[in-house]
Amino acid sequence: MHDTSTPTPSARPIRAVVLAGGNVGDTAARLQRAAVLLAERGGRVVQASSQLMTEPWGFEAAGRFVNQAFEIETTLAPEALLDVLQSIERDLGRDRDAEQTERNRTGQRYASRLIDLDLICYGDAVIRTERLTVPHPLMAEREFVLRPMCELVPAWRHPLTGRSVREMLETICTKNETKR
Repeated sequence: MHDTSTPTPSARPIRAVVLAGGNVGDTAARLQRAAVLLAERGGRVVQASSQLMTEPWGFEAAGRFVNQAFEIETTLAPEALLDVLQSIERDLGRDRDAEQTERNRTGQRYASRLIDLDLICYGDAVIRTERLTVPHPLMAEREFVLRPMCELVPAWRHPLTGRSVREMLETICTKNETKR
């Protein structure tokens, strides 16, 4: 485990996008607190999207999610940034063991949560380690990722597909319209 008190610097500042969300308790306030902690520990928050209310994705839940994207400038290496994100989640009350118990109980892949912080992209890097895959492997399938991300970096291009955030969002919106 990395010691997040001594950040692992990258050669130069990198722009990254972090998606925050949750559907338990006062998520809007928790997202505000996450932004403050992200600025203190992870890097400069360049901009934040508006908060977006969405239905749960991939599982049934009583509460709707509130999601928000943050573009940050960081000198942390990707896995050091992941460590920071996970420490912020813990500090804001996330209990991954309780979530696992709930997933086991319901048989669903996902569970309701107080807070979730995902590293969606880290510059144009493609990262595949045991702990981290960037760009986020499901981003192109998730409107709740693309819509707030499009507010911040609509022209950012996925390094593997070459598609912009705006193009990915248009594709998913067209698919959703077709389903109606």
